[in-house]
Amino acid sequence: MYADTISDAMDEAIKETKRRREVQEKYNKEHNIVPKTITKEIKEIISNDIVKDDKKKISKKDKEKLIISLEEEMKAAAAKMDFERAIELRNIIYEMKGI
Repeated sequence: MYADTISDAMDEAIKETKRRREVQEKYNKEHNIVPKTITKEIKEIISNDIVKDDKKKISKKDKEKLIISLEEEMKAAAAKMDFERAIELRNIIYEMKGI
């Protein structure tokens, strides 16, 4: 935190952070845990090359059915709290609708 003076709220937050860090370090030491950085692969935000190719080949009726199916899948993903997948599906739907 950066400031000219430390307010009461800042002081309390700093002390709480220090206390929590000490508790975590003690726990880690007792259980021989060595913290390590989480590494995750970076996914492509929108991977809808298939949809782009299909846009030219499918009929309007099939396109509408596909959009309805994607919307159901998007809602199911959101219900499972898989928001990354839900956003990906939403973007594909927008692209298919031309929004």
